[in-house]
Formats: sequence, C-alpha cells, structure tokens
Amino acid sequence: MKFLIEGGNKLSGKIAVQGSKNSVLPILAATLLVDGKSVIHNCPRLSDVDAAIRILTDFGCAVTRENDTLTVDSTNAGNCRVSDLLSRRMRSSILFLAPAVSRFGKAQFSFPGGCEIGLRPIDLHLSSLRLLGADTDEKSGMLCCKAVNGFKGNRIHLTFPSVGATETVLLAAAVSKGTTVLTNAAREPEIVDLANFLNKAGARIFGAGENAVIIVGAPALNSIEYRVIPDRIVTATYLFCAAITGGEIEITKTKPQLLEAVFPLLEETGCAVRRNKNTVFLSAPERLRPVRTVRTMPYPGFPTDLQSPVTALLCVADGTSVVTETIFENRHKYIGELIRLGADIRTEGATAIIGGVENLHGASVRATDLRGGFALVIAALKADGKTVIDNIYHIDRGYETPERVLSSLGANIKRIT
Repeated sequence: MKFLIEGGNKLSGKIAVQGSKNSVLPILAATLLVDGKSVIHNCPRLSDVDAAIRILTDFGCAVTRENDTLTVDSTNAGNCRVSDLLSRRMRSSILFLAPAVSRFGKAQFSFPGGCEIGLRPIDLHLSSLRLLGADTDEKSGMLCCKAVNGFKGNRIHLTFPSVGATETVLLAAAVSKGTTVLTNAAREPEIVDLANFLNKAGARIFGAGENAVIIVGAPALNSIEYRVIPDRIVTATYLFCAAITGGEIEITKTKPQLLEAVFPLLEETGCAVRRNKNTVFLSAPERLRPVRTVRTMPYPGFPTDLQSPVTALLCVADGTSVVTETIFENRHKYIGELIRLGADIRTEGATAIIGGVENLHGASVRATDLRGGFALVIAALKADGKTVIDNIYHIDRGYETPERVLSSLGANIKRIT
C-alpha cells in the first residue's frame, strides 16, 4: 500500500485524537497479570495493536473488540511461548516477557523487532529481571526466561531512564514477593498510565512519573475497566500538519498538559496556540519562522518520537533551524527521502541543520520507520504536485487511518495499491 498526496491545500477543521499507542501496548501486556477480564477503552486500530492482540491470543487469552474497546479475558491463558513471527514484528513484544514469566513461571521469545532507528538493546530489561530473581538464557536468536518461584522484590537502578525497561520492572514487580525500589526511572506519561491501570487492578505502585518508584508486590490483580490516555505524539503530529500548510486546526479529546515541551517551539515558528483541559487550537502563519535549536530529551523534554516530524515542519521555515537527536543514534534515515522532496538538510553526527526552502516538490519516496514515515506525509502536504509514499505499513503501526483524518481537514490524500 502507498499514500498518494497532492500538496498545496491548507488544512483546517476539527478532529479528535486517538488513544495512545505507547500506552495501550504495555497495558495489553499487563492484562496477562489480571485474573479475569480487562475492558480497555480508547484503543486505536493500529497494526502494532493487532500484533499485541495476536500475542495475547497465542498465550491463550480471549480478545474481542467493539469499536475502540478491547476486552481481554486471560482466565484460560496457558501457553508460555510467542511465535517467532509475532516476536519479530514489533519491538514492544518484549513487554510481554515479564507478565508471561509471572503468569507461567517461564517464557520463550525470539528477540524483538520493530523500526530500525538505532540500537535499542534489551539488556536493561533482562538485567532488571535478573535482579528480581529471573534466570535468562540467550542462544540462537531465542530468549528464555524463568522464575519458577515468581519474582522477588529488590533495588534496581537503571543506567538510563529507559521507558521500556521501566515498564518491564513495573510489570514484573506488580505481583512479586516483597518490595521493589526503582531509581532513575523513566517519567513519561505512558509510564503513569500503565501504573494507573495496574493500581486500579490491585497493584501498589507509588511515585510513577517520578525519578524513584516503589512497587509493593500484590498477591493478584483483579478484573477492571480502564480508559487509555490520548496519544500526545499523534496530537503534536497533526498540529505540525496544519502548521506546515498555514492552516488552522482544533484537536479535541487530548491532553495538552503532556505537550508543554512542544508548544513553545510552535509559538517560536509563529503559530498561535491556545489550549484548555482537553483541547488544542493552532493557527499558523503563511510562512513559518525558523527555530534556533531543538534537542530531544527524555520526558518532560522534547520527545524523540517528534524529531523527524519537526524536521519536516522546519524544512519550509524562513531560515535555518537545528535539530539534535540524543536518544537514538540512527534516526536520520528519513532525511534522504525529505531531500528527494526538495529539502535542504545536512547532518553532522546526531545534528540536522535545516535550511528552510520556499517550496518543496512532489516525488516518489518511501517510509523508513514509523515517525520518519509520517515526516514524509507532513512534507508532502506542503509540496507542489503529487507525492507517492511507499512502505506505509510503518505509518500504520502508530497512526489510525491518517488518510481519513487528513482528508477531513481538507488534504488531498489517498491510500492506493
């Protein structure tokens, strides 16, 4: 499948944002720990979510969907191995490891796949599980993990505030024996969302969203109903879409307070931004101003997931902007594709120096990863003529029917074969 986009239309209108991909995946993993049914609302229709559902089905869970609500019944879960295909399909498959070991005493996975945006080693996951009493064995591309007597609380210090490793510790320690103290934990809102889900089910997690988190192991988790937070990355991405076209957009059912690192940047480009509790409104100028420097950082800093979309946005600013990536060392693959659209970008190590051009032009390009793929969509909305974007399965991992959303705002975009 491909996207065919004819640029030049100003985007305007009102949309509601989808549920958070980066929240729903660890929450789906957490349903393995629940003794009974979990009803989860605001679940987006994404290929990564579909893969997570198939993993749960592999484990023996019954999963049903009605609109944006997923019901997971883990009562009869009993298989401790995930198929190689599903393990390799997405990076987040590693999040199912700790719940599976908690539930079955052992689990077997292939090493996880996902976007090729740089090294994302799982050693922090495995070293944390070993501190909680697990035995791990890695050979021939397979990962085997055992904790026959369950996880046991311990003190864990992460050498880097990894989101995935923090989630793994929460999932392992939630029903462990004893108390776990986790320091240098990631502070992302999706961590808080996972902790809120677990606590509502009966876990005892204190300090989620802070540097230090305390988890007092609970004997079991109970059936609950829960609503996933809105997707802050998708919210910002659609704001960028309106901004690059000089349009106006109102985004509802979101959480503007999760994007405080993004709004000053948009205002620096000349956009007017207003927000209240659940809504953001943006009005863009005819020509964006450049931004002196953007530097990705762990939350509450500027998100690494927005590095490529903001680079696309700044391609048409009236001057030179600088964007530096500090989280992933190989997140610049998409830049060659932006250059095919007429962008003026050069890289020096982790830094992209963007000379704003007055016009981009349509071309045939391909998505190299999830966020880099959507960066091409942003640029294509501004480009003169037609752009064809291939490999859009990357985009479908994180954005729910973006062609429908953008068409509702006035974009000329079609999904084609």
